[in-house]
Amino acid sequence: MNYQWLLDHVDACIVGHSRTVVLCFLVATAVFAGGLGGIQTESGQQQFVEELPSYRALEQVQEDFDASFSQVNTTTTLIQRDQNVLSKPALLDMLRTQERVTESDPLRVAETSSPARRVARALDPSADSLGDQIRAVERATPGEIDAAVRRAADDPEFRSRLSTDFNRRSASAAAMEATITHRAGPGAGSDGGPGGASEFPPNGEERIERIVATEASATTLDVLGTPPDTTTTTLTVVLPVALALIVLMLAVAYRDPVDLLIGLAGIVMTLIWTFGFVGLVGIPFAVLLIAVPPILIAVGIDFGIHAINRYREERVAGRGVEESMRLTTDQVGVAFFIVMGTSAIGFLSNVVSAFPPTRDFGITAAAGIVFTFLIFGVFVPATKVSVDRLRERYPIPTVSQTPFGSESSPLGRLLGGGVAIAERAPVLFVLLVVLATAGGGVYATGVETGFSPDDFQPAAETPAYLQQLPEPIRPPAEFEYVKLDDFREANFEQEDRVLLYVEGPMREDTALERLHRAGRDPPPTFEREGQHADSRSVVTLIRARSETDPDVRRVVERNDRDADGVPDDDLSQVYAAMAASTGEDDLSEFLSADRRSALVVYTVDGDEPNDAITDDAYRVADGMRYHAQPTGNAVIFDEALALVLETVIQSLVLTLLGAASFLLLVYWIVEGRPSLGVANVVPILVTVVALVASMRLFGIRFNAINGTILAIAVGLGIDYSVHIVHRFADEYAERDLYPALRRTVVGTGGALTGSMLTTVFGVGVLALALNPAIGVFGVLIALSVLYAYLTSVVVLPSVLVLWARFVARPGLESDPERNTDMGDARTGGR
Repeated sequence: MNYQWLLDHVDACIVGHSRTVVLCFLVATAVFAGGLGGIQTESGQQQFVEELPSYRALEQVQEDFDASFSQVNTTTTLIQRDQNVLSKPALLDMLRTQERVTESDPLRVAETSSPARRVARALDPSADSLGDQIRAVERATPGEIDAAVRRAADDPEFRSRLSTDFNRRSASAAAMEATITHRAGPGAGSDGGPGGASEFPPNGEERIERIVATEASATTLDVLGTPPDTTTTTLTVVLPVALALIVLMLAVAYRDPVDLLIGLAGIVMTLIWTFGFVGLVGIPFAVLLIAVPPILIAVGIDFGIHAINRYREERVAGRGVEESMRLTTDQVGVAFFIVMGTSAIGFLSNVVSAFPPTRDFGITAAAGIVFTFLIFGVFVPATKVSVDRLRERYPIPTVSQTPFGSESSPLGRLLGGGVAIAERAPVLFVLLVVLATAGGGVYATGVETGFSPDDFQPAAETPAYLQQLPEPIRPPAEFEYVKLDDFREANFEQEDRVLLYVEGPMREDTALERLHRAGRDPPPTFEREGQHADSRSVVTLIRARSETDPDVRRVVERNDRDADGVPDDDLSQVYAAMAASTGEDDLSEFLSADRRSALVVYTVDGDEPNDAITDDAYRVADGMRYHAQPTGNAVIFDEALALVLETVIQSLVLTLLGAASFLLLVYWIVEGRPSLGVANVVPILVTVVALVASMRLFGIRFNAINGTILAIAVGLGIDYSVHIVHRFADEYAERDLYPALRRTVVGTGGALTGSMLTTVFGVGVLALALNPAIGVFGVLIALSVLYAYLTSVVVLPSVLVLWARFVARPGLESDPERNTDMGDARTGGR
């Protein structure tokens, strides 16, 4: 198929109207820059789970039940530490701190809770206010306080708020938790959900810390605020270091300040176009999008070095500016297009992901690759033509215009190693590679998956080397939230909840019996109260009210045919009696206003694995005999984890099939040899297997963030192999096999080496990221680029020799006239 007319048209624009092309791209850059102000950020794990059935059930719970779920309330946790936080001085410290926090109007405190308040009420059951409770503790003797602690310890919730070293006999514990609930003001928002964190009340954490600091205390009181936002901090640390390394490596690759500036300008324009696009179409900037700039920079560096390097090869051969650029764009333009197509397919494969941020990443990265192709395929060559024309007129200094790498250079001799293997034993070498890849593939199947809050949380203390950075970009020495959260996890029982959202006719006579029976003989991960699961529901609410309100008790007994304390007749009358006794608000905590849904809250052992809790939750839901959807953090995270591997496999299969099909089609159109597409895919398969095997070797799990790495490995890896294959096809049309292969690997390999080094060091800087998931992600991208480079310059030459021997020989080697025609087609008859 003749595509030369299209290349000729692009050449004419680049060479004949270079200034107009540059101006058009600058105008487009200004348009995209207008979208930068529309970028909105998202953080936390909510963005990854918001489309899961369990998370939607949680949203339905918040919509249907009570102000405690539907209102935007926020909480702050206080952690008290001492030799014995249940001693009289420690109890008074906690109670007085809670009183001062409550009296602070800007904090809008709705309520506070703590074991200290529970002990005070055990001392004086009538002490409801904090002031009364402080007086009750002040009047009590140490012996009376110890006795009150033992009485309070009958309550499981009291024990759960104390550290695991709680000793009932000695009435002692080393730590306790207190919770402060804040009322939301008009228009206050919340990120909510797993991992979410609201910023309301403004500066609430700092205000409470000041109160704690000014309160004379004999104990240690800490404020557990909101999780740190590592996205902004990571960008602040990583981008300057990455930019410095990239500029350094590009300076080595280009060895000319003007060419360096042209390459950097292309990279900056690519980023402006991409994130302007993000702002214009309304894609939120989530943590996963931090990986987009390094990817685009990697591809942009590769395109820039290849374009300039190929142009320099023609220039040192004595050709003029226009002819050199035409020959350059004819060759690299096609290669760039192939890379753009295959990379875009790889990134777009992520649109099948169950995680919205992963889909957004795929769309953003694909758009960025298209922009990279346009900028480095058209703008950079046009700018280079304009600059070199000015160099011919004016004495603009030129440091170096020689290509990066030659056969006589040390790099050239090193790159020739893969060709030497291909010349001597290609069949044996490819067979060894196949066997090693098969073995690596078997080993790689053992890689694990994971999804937990720890994936998004930095270490408690930042590495010492980061503290050597200049003040403007230096991260905090430690994250107090992480430090306290680690302390909580190590010293407190990890109690959790499973919420069961039940849909059904709650006025039906058997409705409450069904809710109650579902908790009978609970599964192992559920906490027990006798033969039933420890739970709260409309049933427990009715039973508790029946004990204190005679009117409710009479209605319940009248409608309880089997006398088990659970009404099973005329439930509308029972609900009406409850509403009259407690108010509709209390009832609506577990029963919707239309009586079409109910909520049951089960207590589970937070130390159990999420998958075990989830399995048990669905077992209980199946016994409900209504449609019941379990939800809660354990269920949501377990369902997200189940989708991680599914997403990885789906995106990889789609990427490989899509990329292979595209390569077959393109090489059929461009070279008349679709089998070249097969040769092109071989190093990618080796790269993917090596990458996953490395993940298992280094103990790296697939998670919601790095689950895209295989599609990225294919997208970036194809970049390297395409340049080798496409140039080899050009060289082989005019030369014998081995000279063509050596000229290809040494000539293109120099540019590939510069691109690889710049990308590995530039993207590898993400290892400095405070967010551990992003740090691992950067390392994996750098590894994928390194493996793709090695397979392209070491493995691919032998694959191409086998292709030439067993596939191409009947055509290219035996038909000189065809070779001449193909050579003429690539030069446009020039």
